[in-house]
Amino acid sequence: MKGFKLQKAQLLCFVLMGVLISILTGCGGGGGGVWMVPAAEKIRPTVTSTAPVLGAADVSLNARVITANFSEKMNPATITGTTYTVKQGATVVSGAVTYTGVSAVFTAFGDLLPGLTYTATITTAAKDLAGNALAADYTWTFSTGAAADIILPLITSTVNANGATGVAFNTKVGATFSEPMDPSTINTTTFSLKRGATDVPGTLDYTGVNLVFTPTSLLAAGTVYTATVTTGARDLAGNALAANYVWSWTTGAAADITRPRVIATINSNGAIDVPTNTKVGATFSEPMDPLTITTATFTLSNGTTYTNVPGTMLYSGVDMVFTPSSPLAPNTTYIATITTGAKDLAGNELGGNKAPLPLASDFGWFWTTAAAPDTTNPTVILTAPLNGAINVPTGSTINATFSEAMDPLTITNATFSVAGVPGLVTYDGVNKIATLTPSSPLAAGTTYTATVTTGARDLAGNPLLLNKVWSFTTAAVVIPPPVVPLGSVAPFGTFGGSAGMTNQGTLTIINGDIGTIATATSTVTGFHDTEGDIFTQTGSNIGGVNGTIYTCTVSTTGPNSTVVNAPYCAIATQARLDAETAFNFLAGMPSSGVLAGNLAGTTIYPGVYTNSSAVMIEGGDLTLDAQGDANALFVFQIGSTLTVGGPGAAFPQSITLINGAQAKNVFWQVGTFATINAGGGGTMVGTIIAQSGVSFSTAGNVALVTLNGRALSLVSSVTMVNTIINVPAP
Repeated sequence: MKGFKLQKAQLLCFVLMGVLISILTGCGGGGGGVWMVPAAEKIRPTVTSTAPVLGAADVSLNARVITANFSEKMNPATITGTTYTVKQGATVVSGAVTYTGVSAVFTAFGDLLPGLTYTATITTAAKDLAGNALAADYTWTFSTGAAADIILPLITSTVNANGATGVAFNTKVGATFSEPMDPSTINTTTFSLKRGATDVPGTLDYTGVNLVFTPTSLLAAGTVYTATVTTGARDLAGNALAANYVWSWTTGAAADITRPRVIATINSNGAIDVPTNTKVGATFSEPMDPLTITTATFTLSNGTTYTNVPGTMLYSGVDMVFTPSSPLAPNTTYIATITTGAKDLAGNELGGNKAPLPLASDFGWFWTTAAAPDTTNPTVILTAPLNGAINVPTGSTINATFSEAMDPLTITNATFSVAGVPGLVTYDGVNKIATLTPSSPLAAGTTYTATVTTGARDLAGNPLLLNKVWSFTTAAVVIPPPVVPLGSVAPFGTFGGSAGMTNQGTLTIINGDIGTIATATSTVTGFHDTEGDIFTQTGSNIGGVNGTIYTCTVSTTGPNSTVVNAPYCAIATQARLDAETAFNFLAGMPSSGVLAGNLAGTTIYPGVYTNSSAVMIEGGDLTLDAQGDANALFVFQIGSTLTVGGPGAAFPQSITLINGAQAKNVFWQVGTFATINAGGGGTMVGTIIAQSGVSFSTAGNVALVTLNGRALSLVSSVTMVNTIINVPAP
């Protein structure tokens, strides 16, 4: 945010607002707020990231390509051997300078020399397309090691996932690499998107470790698309992919209009004693457009001097990481801000963090540094499977839990692998767990060896001291993993069966879609969506839906008011069918334990638990312990009612997730009705699929109830008062 300064009183207000919104959103990383930013008369470009990064050590001798990525497209005529130079001491390194996408590329004519420090500089003569120059010369240093880089680059994730269905037809397409690539090798020669045998036209951009392809026009609905990255794509040392990388997916019938959210932050909102050498970052609810995650859309400000902290930005998967150019000041409050200029791959702005929608909002959080840097090396404290484990199900994922929060950009296929097993590596910053999900089930009766290398680093840049290596043996027979078939109802925060949904609070936010197959008018009451439609407002009671409202017959006011919407009704009808399929699947899972009548004060481990009667959580919180397995499944089969929280405000209850337990893997199959926190307050976790309806809190209660999951009713309505529902990320 350019030109944005906080006075002391404003800072205090901001801090209090951050705490309040943290409570409202239920996000692990803190809250967002809305504040006005003066329009800049001249927006200067910035260098958002470099490769090698500032201060990098042991850089490969054959890493001849040295790149700098800008916050916007530059005038290529200003990126030359005069404005971009690399030196070793006072000696100019011979090389060629080119410009592609948003990257300045210096290619040395020969290998770098071992054990030396190099300095790269881009001067203020470098200008953007509007003629705006860098505010100051940008300089960074790195030092070489003693060896060449012979490790082949990998593709660690793709947009969209291989085999995905129902993909929004307004999406962009992308791939994330395990290391920075030579931007000049990422182009429409090495990347293609096809519909059958026909090339899809579009533009391609590359920044950091991300390739992004933007189709010229919307993709066709209900169509299979295939993307390919060829071995012409090379890393900074000239190493190519081992083979062409190919993935396919199928588009659905709808566009993506759901705004992305910040679901976790580095560091947490209001944290104290944060190391001065920390990195800063955030995790989003969905993949973002990397070209919008830059130092132009993110700022870190010193709350004492009111100045912005310089640094570089990298983005990968769903994680952004900002590295300050120098250690932060000790015992100082810092304020981080992500603006609404951050967009997802469908072009939706950051939002969903504060009611009322559809207004988007900047997202802010703050913390205070400690007196010293972090010099402690991280360790792996838990693995799943355990070292030496036998009879491991062939459908298992492989997990490593760290002793502290890690830099998510260092947790990749290059640093976490299982010998002979291709797969996708992800990192959960909240639980500090890395997960490798194999591309196909493990072989039966086989011993596997997993390794986390010293390339994995914490947020202060400290590496593991030693590689972590462990082994396990799979069961003699193939055991496929249980996958609950949510189908098309997965994006829904609530579904009101054939009776609709009612909101009776002003603080309600549904971060996801809502729907019903009810045919009477006014069956959706007290909501408005991202398209500006208000659904039957009663008094001041109106909540926001950060997504789409799917109904068969509606009564609305707004720009898209309609009486009958056949396409939306078809989507709602299919979602209702898929919810019932999931309900029956959950009910049919073989039980592994008996579920007590009151779960308060207990700890439950992964499994399927059954109670043919009523279940409550009242008088104490429930803890779900995944024992280090980030894909651990918790299923609760309940014959009649589920009640969470007592009848008065003194009895709000919560569910705590530990050791890798995730909301997306918790399911409540309820035979009749679910009542959640009737007294108000507390946090519920998991997908609730109830036969006869779900209710949250009671009329007139201003205490927020948060559900990190879904509330789906097959027949009756879903009602809520000041309720926040966060649909879990996939």
